[in-house]
Amino acid sequence: MTPTSTSDATRATVQKFLELRLAGDTAGLTALFADDVDWVLAENPGVPWIRPRSTAAECAAQFDELMEHTVPEEARASIDAFLVDGNDAVLTGHLSGTVRATGKSFEGPFALRLTVENGRITRHHLYENSLSIAEACAR
Repeated sequence: MTPTSTSDATRATVQKFLELRLAGDTAGLTALFADDVDWVLAENPGVPWIRPRSTAAECAAQFDELMEHTVPEEARASIDAFLVDGNDAVLTGHLSGTVRATGKSFEGPFALRLTVENGRITRHHLYENSLSIAEACAR
């Protein structure tokens, strides 16, 4: 389907993001993120994969870092809602996983706001249960 509106183009880009993320395609994600990204994820010094990012390569590498520090076979994410309005998309759902170093699990709801401009992601704001994740990383 050829995107016929800004919302259609945004939805297609976000769907591509989800496919690349699921496949662990860091090169594809790097190409999908804009050169400069407005990245927001609450800083969490005890969690190795949660840190400030701003470039396409840094943003794409977050997936690799997450997989390095968690047990990939135990990672779960479900999407409850996928809303698109023009350049903006919001996904809500639930995520869970297990930290490799401690064997402890984390879980909770999430909301992800993405903005797409010219086919590339320029904003990535993730809101999640950071307390659960920090507790799972604590030794």
